[in-house]
Amino acid sequence: MGRPTVFPTGTTLYDPSKCDSGYTLFMGRQIGAILINMNGKVVRQWKDFMGMPCKMIKGGHILGSLAARDAAIASQDFADVTMIDWDGNVEWTFNKYDHVNDPDGIEWAARQHHDYQMEGNPVGYPVPGQEVTPDFGKMLILTHKDVNKPKISPHQLLDDCVIEIDREGNILWEWSVIDHFNEFGFTEEQKNAMYRDPTMRPTGQGDLFHINCASYVGPNHWYDEGDERFNPQNIIMDSRECNIMFIVSHETGEIVWQVGPDFTKTPELRIFGTIVGPHHTHMIPKGLPGEGHIMVYDNGGWAGYGAPNQFSKTGLKVSRRDGSRVVEFDPTTLEIVWECKGEEIGATDAPFTTHYFYSPLTSDAQRLPNGNTFICEGTSGRFMEFTPDNELVWEYNYPRLGSGLIYRAYRIPYDWVPQLPEQEEVAIERIDNTEYVLPGAEKFDLEAEGVQVSVEGARGFDKGFANCVDNK
Repeated sequence: MGRPTVFPTGTTLYDPSKCDSGYTLFMGRQIGAILINMNGKVVRQWKDFMGMPCKMIKGGHILGSLAARDAAIASQDFADVTMIDWDGNVEWTFNKYDHVNDPDGIEWAARQHHDYQMEGNPVGYPVPGQEVTPDFGKMLILTHKDVNKPKISPHQLLDDCVIEIDREGNILWEWSVIDHFNEFGFTEEQKNAMYRDPTMRPTGQGDLFHINCASYVGPNHWYDEGDERFNPQNIIMDSRECNIMFIVSHETGEIVWQVGPDFTKTPELRIFGTIVGPHHTHMIPKGLPGEGHIMVYDNGGWAGYGAPNQFSKTGLKVSRRDGSRVVEFDPTTLEIVWECKGEEIGATDAPFTTHYFYSPLTSDAQRLPNGNTFICEGTSGRFMEFTPDNELVWEYNYPRLGSGLIYRAYRIPYDWVPQLPEQEEVAIERIDNTEYVLPGAEKFDLEAEGVQVSVEGARGFDKGFANCVDNK
């Protein structure tokens, strides 16, 4: 992921005529929840309020967490899920999932990580006609639990659990991924690698699956047409470490739809291509363009279990790819409907420039009401908006205060934040990097007087001169 030491931050491109303009909400590490406008102006900061992720309810209510557990004893555990108002006052909180009694004074913890959803909206980002209210009735929370499963691994494991709670904090439903280990169809080679190293964390626990999203499937035409796999109450998730996307039946707990980890067993999967380390797999909600399709941020990077290979001596993280893509696809045929990858950012010489769009960790994608797609390239701290034709119409580079790593970001409609005045939208044209230099630097000018010297017999590169490796 090569990057210059100096590059512009803030909003670097903005076409108001083509954007679905609004605010962008994200959490800056060591800073708190942040809300910016399209020109990159910070319009609100909720200092030290964390979130994995932070979300907003119409009316300027923010969801996130007051505290995280010490990383020396817990891996990515948040102590609570909390709702605050525009002025930072706590309106609701939940923490009574696990009695942890931590040395720093955290007695009870929700152990929430990576995702949660509120009743009324399946995916956590704005959807017309599917809006959450501050007095929501139920919440879906992705949590951790410590378990010992010697047949899977001799190491203690972090179990990814999904719970449903009511507003009073009562647990109404609970599901454990470890309990369904044998349903995923792992090969003996994969099981062997998991047994030896289930992605060990500094806490001494194996983060075997690393589930990083959990959404309701939500209302959809597949279910209306009789496909029970896509019951709106079912839950769609993905496993970063196992390279799997799957749907769980809310009624039975069984896995009813799955893609990965084997992307070679059918012609459709081979055409679809390997998903590596995915994030934010979800069904595009009813009421948005592309409704019923599944969208995933296919990170690339390193993930997966299997036989040792040239990338892995132990069988851990056997899949590697230096580039990301966002994929929208038909869940019944696996046909790719829309895709965004390095070529759309300007990587015309792929694969040499696939790192132009690359976040091996974190990240998300959100379908907007006008058909555009909002993308958070998390490890770079870059937010982008693309049209259906893959035109980049907005780009923002986080100034990397504290850390540039952004877990997830969301585009928020203007009318969700009545506390703020109407925002000025100033267009920013795309800069031609071949012409742009910093003050004091000289342009790359081959036509300047006295620069060019002809060499007798020199012909330059022939057409079609081969690279060291093919570009396909």
